[in-house]
Amino acid sequence: MADELWRYEGGATPIAWFETDKAQFQFACRGGTLTMAFWVKSPDKAVVGASSISVAITPDAASGSRVSSGGGTSFAQDMPLVHLDGSSVIVRGPVARQWARIAQQARDSMRVAFVRTKGGGAFDQLDTHVFGARGSKTMIGKVLETCG
Repeated sequence: MADELWRYEGGATPIAWFETDKAQFQFACRGGTLTMAFWVKSPDKAVVGASSISVAITPDAASGSRVSSGGGTSFAQDMPLVHLDGSSVIVRGPVARQWARIAQQARDSMRVAFVRTKGGGAFDQLDTHVFGARGSKTMIGKVLETCG
């Protein structure tokens, strides 16, 4: 169970993070600005070929459910992707603060996914990962104290 906890590192760049063997989700105070990052080690081919993509977070998503525009899902639209040892997206400012609060309020888990918009409001969900919520309120709170 210890592996399912959010972690915190202080120092010059305070960071709260949760990592699985396939992905990492983090909130950090970089240069005085709150930053959220989602990194996937071995991303889907569609993600590898993209220069930008949207990201979705759903707190306490029902098991087996899909990303949709309802159900409490929040989106960061058309974010530039970084491709280095996997693929990652970095979000700063108001969206990062909104997502930090969403992550803090999750009871059990948070689903984070790269998504592509299809016609009619549907989405292709790519590289969906579920991160535990245990400890997120406190650890993300420590970052927000410095950078909120």
